[in-house]
Amino acid sequence: VQLQASGGGLVQAGGSLRLSCGASGSIARVEAMNWYRQSPGKERDLVAGIGSTGKTNYAESVKGRFIISRDVARNSVYLQMNDLKPEDTAVYYCNVFAFSPTSRWKHFWGQETLVTVSS
Repeated sequence: VQLQASGGGLVQAGGSLRLSCGASGSIARVEAMNWYRQSPGKERDLVAGIGSTGKTNYAESVKGRFIISRDVARNSVYLQMNDLKPEDTAVYYCNVFAFSPTSRWKHFWGQETLVTVSS
């Protein structure tokens, strides 16, 4: 199973970016899809998640600004980030909790996607 993320970049404060992440490979079932982020010197934190039922959860710091969504048929997850702030600057990672015949239930991680918000 591989996760391919895209959409990061440099944006001014108040701007928007949309991150995308698609899972490929031998996936039998996806339970949850998430976005995490990590700033220099800090731990990796959950930004937003969406479960198999479509239920979403968000970090308090992004509520009302970020929207997570998923395309079940494409095994893809998206993060629409609006009203971006300098403190949103971080490396973002997509994460999928899924079942595959070879790995069984496992958290899979995408590559780093850098988001930089200038003030």
